[in-house]
This record gives sequence, structure tokens and C-alpha cells, in this order.
Amino acid sequence: MPGVSRGLASVARRIALALGLLAGVAFVISRVDFARDMHRLDTGMLSGASDGSYHAIVQDLAHRAEPERGKLRELTSEGSTENIKRLSAAASLGCDISFGLVQDGSDFPVGRDKKKKLELLGRLPKSESLFFLGRDVSSRTNLASLAGAKIGVGPAQSGSSRVAGQIFALPDLASLGVTLSHEPMVEQVAMAERGELDLVALVIDEDAPVLVNAVREGRLQIAGLSNLDVIARRIPRLRTGRIGAGQYDAVQLRPEEDKRVLRVDTLVVTNGCAGRSATIDMLTLLADRFPDFVRHNKETSNATGLELAGPAKGFFEHGGPELADEFAPWLVDLMPPANWATILMAVSVLFNVMGAAHRFRMWRIDDARVKLEAELSELFGGGTTLGHIRNMATALSPAKRKDLENLVTRFEALGERSRRHSLSMLVPMGQEMGYRYQEGLIHQALDLVRSRLSKVT
Repeated sequence: MPGVSRGLASVARRIALALGLLAGVAFVISRVDFARDMHRLDTGMLSGASDGSYHAIVQDLAHRAEPERGKLRELTSEGSTENIKRLSAAASLGCDISFGLVQDGSDFPVGRDKKKKLELLGRLPKSESLFFLGRDVSSRTNLASLAGAKIGVGPAQSGSSRVAGQIFALPDLASLGVTLSHEPMVEQVAMAERGELDLVALVIDEDAPVLVNAVREGRLQIAGLSNLDVIARRIPRLRTGRIGAGQYDAVQLRPEEDKRVLRVDTLVVTNGCAGRSATIDMLTLLADRFPDFVRHNKETSNATGLELAGPAKGFFEHGGPELADEFAPWLVDLMPPANWATILMAVSVLFNVMGAAHRFRMWRIDDARVKLEAELSELFGGGTTLGHIRNMATALSPAKRKDLENLVTRFEALGERSRRHSLSMLVPMGQEMGYRYQEGLIHQALDLVRSRLSKVT
């Protein structure tokens, strides 16, 4: 009866395990999000000045998130430099800010402090341009014509100020004696219109209302500097572009001719505060706002010096959210899909090891049984089979009694060992029958030995 009890206990454990697995599967299915929204997106995003293009972009993203129950709080700033500082600080202080817009080529914090480490979420497909604007720019045709000029470059921590500072810090341009003035964008545009500034340097979207209105109404003109190529070669992340004649007024022809400008990309940067599902929501908003966002990032190499965020890698590779991101956002927050393959491989290796251990133990039991049977056969004469021993009428001498008793003890121990292994949770399902077969053979031998012991004289 003890064997029956142990067998019933084993069956009960296996039934409990199966029920547990079914309950786990049912729970996972119940957590599948078939009508996914963006309610997990609840964070702040740094933009720029309230009258700049960064502000307009983040505000539009926030409006797009609202119908999907997402909360993206737009936070104004002086520009890229301030955004980098605040993003790094937020990672250590409370994570109320997770994303920010930053100019490509900005100086990012370096070091081993993971809490201050920034990552690249993506690159916007539409670049910003550096415009030099003034009331009368007919004589501003090359860099030499900027000598002695007073130029407004925006707040000290803005992208315009950073780029202008880099340009006029070049050795051959430093001799021009340019004076840089730091005022908010709208104020410096007004100062240029009044003639208080010779020029205004703006890094801005070429379709920004403040720029379009100023040029279309004739209040300011775009200076076309002919040799900007040499600047783009010396300052990383800058390249040249063109503003076509009549782009802002095809009838009045404003500008009156093609103008060369410098262009720089805009990066979306994260400090890693947002969970994976919230980051995927942010990427989805960007892809919705900029239809070429995914394609542009797949085709453009990352030379920013920042590591591409993990969620962005899969998003760009699959052209959008992965299935797990789409239907089980709660799960990907616990473990990214990229780690699932590793876990599955580890589980596969575990089961293979378990299977190998099971086969090894089975071989050991079979080998031990065969050796005991060989010893039993030797007691009755070499080459004697179990069937012959069972039919022998001749009893063994008492001198062999100890040998037979020893075999009984060893057969019993081997049978118990086989039963113990068969009840182990490590035995692959269905493989316990191999142990049952070994037990049957062991018990047959035991019955034979015990019957022969009764005939010893």
C-alpha cells in the first residue's frame, strides 16, 4: 500500500501542476489588451521656447495622445542645452520628465552614471535650418560681410546660440569681431525689425510661422551667404541646404532668389525613466506625426554618440510596435521581448539537461539491475538464465544463503531507488513508465531469489 499511496501522491502533484499551468495561461489570456490605448504614457517632454518649432511639435504630440488617454505634458525651456541638463537631472530626482527634443551635435553627458545616461529615441525626418535675417541684407552675401555685425542668437542655452557660438568661434571667423546678443526669439526678431540688431540667427523649422510671417510681410529678409559649405565641413552634424526663390511668397518672390542655409537634425532623446510601453507609445505618436519617421531612422546611421534606446530598435526593425507591445504592454514593462528568446533558450537548455539527467539515471538503474542478475546467474552456474533458475529443483547449500540474502537487499534498494526516481518532478512527462518497467523486472528477480531462499538446505 505505501507504493500505491506514493503513486496517488505523484498523480495529485501532476494534476496540481497541470491546473496551475492552465490557470497561468488563463490569466495571461485575460491580460491580453485587444483594445490598447496610451494610458500608460503619463510623463513630461521638454520642448523649447513657447514661440519656437520645438514647442509646436511637442504640443501637437500631446494633442494626439489625448484621445488615446495618454498624458504628455509639454515643458518649455530655453532650448537644447537646457533640455539635456534637465533630462539628466530628472533621471536622478524623480523621473517627472522622460523625453526631450535636442539638436544633433549637442554635448551629451558622459560617464558611468546610468541614472544620468541619455539614449536616442529617434531622429525627426525634417531638419531645422539656420537663417540669418535682417532688414536689409543685400550686402550680406558672404561671411566676410558679417564683420562687426551685432547678431541676436537667442537665449544662452538655446540651439541657435550653440550653433552660432560654434561658427563664430572658428579661428578665421573670430577675427570678424561679431557681437552675439542673447534675447528670446520673438524679442530679437522685433529688435532686428527696428534695426537694433544687424541680423538674427535662428535655428528653426523653415515653415515656422514666426519666420514665414516675417519674410512674407517683408519685415525681414534672408541673408544668402555664399560660402557656408566651408562651415558645414568644420562643424559636425551641420550640412548645407537651399531655400527656393519665392518659397514664402511666389507672387512677390520672397525670397527673391535661392538662399543657402545650414541645416541640422532634431533628435528625440530619453533618459530611460519611461517604461517600455510608454516609450512605445511615444514612438507611435512620432510615427503618426511624421509619416517618414520609421523609414528615415532605419536608413540613417546613428552617429550621435548616444546609444539607441532598446524599444526604438525593435520599433524601427518591425516598422511599428511588436505583437507583445501591442497586446501585452504590461508584460513588456516587466521584461522586454528581446529577453524572451534568452529565457526560452534557458528553459530549453534546462529541459535538455533534465532529459539527459533522466536518461543517465535510467541507464544507471538498468546497468545495476543487469549486474545483479549476472551475480544471481553465477550463483547457479555460469550462463544460467532466470527462467532456468525458476525451474531448478536442486536447492543451494546454506553457504550460499548470505549471498542470496545480500542480493535480496540490493534488489530491494534498487527497486526503491527506481520508484523514487519515477516520482521525481524532474522526470519528463510520460517518461516515468521507463522506471515502472525497470521496477517490474527488479520485482521478478526478487520473487525468484526469495523463492530460492526457501529451498536452501
